Amino acid sequence: MSSTSLPNPALPFSDPGRTASGERRAQVPFAALQTLWLNTGTLCNIACEHCYIESSPENDRLAYLTLRDVEIYLDEIRRENLGTKEIGITGGEPFMNPDILPILQACLGQGFAVLVLTNAMRPMMRPRVQAGLLDLRAQFGSQLTLRVSIDHYDQAIHETERGPNSWQPMLRGLRWLQQNRFNYHIAGRTRWGANEQELRAGYARTLSDCGLTLDPMDSTALVLFPELDPEAEVPEITTACWDLLGVNPADMMCATSRMVVKHQGDLEPTVTACTLLPYEPEFRLGPSLTEASGPVALNHPSCAKFCVLGGGSCSG
Repeated sequence: MSSTSLPNPALPFSDPGRTASGERRAQVPFAALQTLWLNTGTLCNIACEHCYIESSPENDRLAYLTLRDVEIYLDEIRRENLGTKEIGITGGEPFMNPDILPILQACLGQGFAVLVLTNAMRPMMRPRVQAGLLDLRAQFGSQLTLRVSIDHYDQAIHETERGPNSWQPMLRGLRWLQQNRFNYHIAGRTRWGANEQELRAGYARTLSDCGLTLDPMDSTALVLFPELDPEAEVPEITTACWDLLGVNPADMMCATSRMVVKHQGDLEPTVTACTLLPYEPEFRLGPSLTEASGPVALNHPSCAKFCVLGGGSCSG
């Protein structure tokens, strides 16, 4: 390795072992694989202003997972007796993946609770997908949950993030889910500065006006995600921070979850430490779940901002 490629310990988030000030960087030990995330591909029908992983109609850096790709990991969970309870499905927009219905059938058929993150717009509302979802609901009931993104309870603010004319299609999808007795949740964001109580009260008014019966005071039914500002200065997390902040490393996402991705051009999928860091080479942990079961160094601003300081978690 050339000297120019060595980590510079004077730069924040450059050394997995030490912070810029030379203190020991915090790590998260792996406890158990409670949730396996599947990133079904980064293509999306819309391009949000602040998408966590820059999904869009053009971004195909993560290729579509196939049913066979997924079956490899479901087989490993069973073979290694990993005890996984939940499969999370994310993207991009998962309902753009041509194998999404067989993937859902395979996961649900093996007894997993399945959480699908969706914008509930046109890809989910295609007749073929609707028919497939209705069949899955008839077979598996509340074992399947769909989490729909409503970035803000105000239509105008929501559309500054999701784009013009994105509100009504989302509402049509939500109403269809409710009318057909699907188990659904909502995901919002805190980036506009209101406190949690104000946000939940605002969602309550909007949902009531729209005829939706979800309870936004339930922190599972309405998840509010912290913001990730790439320009903001973020402190590095040292081993001393756990006690100083009163945070338990066992509560971090990477203590109990991993994500499967397939990078464009790769023949096989790989396992990453986190749903937020699918492109970072040092967070690619290997091709198998077993190989990906080591500790994770919190060597990225998102680790500090979203998880440790923001208390965020993508799991259900």
